[in-house]
Amino acid sequence: MSENKMAAEVRESFGKGAARKLRAVGRTPAVIYGHGNATRHIHLPAHEVALALRTKNALLALNVSGKEELVLVKSAAKDPVTQIIEHVDLVEVRKGEKVHVEVPVHVIGEPMGGTVVDLEHKTVKVEAEATNIPNFVELHISKENEAGHHYLVSDLIIPEGVKPELEPSELVASVVETRAGVAEDETTSEEAAEETAEEPAADAE
Repeated sequence: MSENKMAAEVRESFGKGAARKLRAVGRTPAVIYGHGNATRHIHLPAHEVALALRTKNALLALNVSGKEELVLVKSAAKDPVTQIIEHVDLVEVRKGEKVHVEVPVHVIGEPMGGTVVDLEHKTVKVEAEATNIPNFVELHISKENEAGHHYLVSDLIIPEGVKPELEPSELVASVVETRAGVAEDETTSEEAAEETAEEPAADAE
């Protein structure tokens, strides 16, 4: 995962009114915490923050008062109507440090016709170095697997140096039959039953 470099400024005023004024001039309020340090209040360029947050677990390389700091986006609050990012929580990390994060599961491939893949886990928790968090892990689907097939954590493609925190036998996804597939099977069964009923009975000897 690449770092998103941006300049941060220390926040001097607080409260909802002050936060609104910051957002009005294109700045996003944020806090930094972690490593036993006191919580620090800053603000960041809103456009750059929005771009960085397109990636889950975004890693930011901040310049705070001339000091370089590495932080991981822990959470972000958005306005439910405008979708403007109102506030960001950041946790301080260090290069080489292990962190525990949730990463999305990306399904690669298509299932057998008449079936779909039902994801039990859309994300999985992993342990990874703060500077080596994968954007996602892959689950490769085969067209040869019929309804009822299970994909497990052990089937995920995990990048080197990343450790899943679920058991290898944990269910990740199942192949299930679609309603169309069920209807087709029922129609085929009904047609077969009708054909059997229409066949003339064998003459008794």
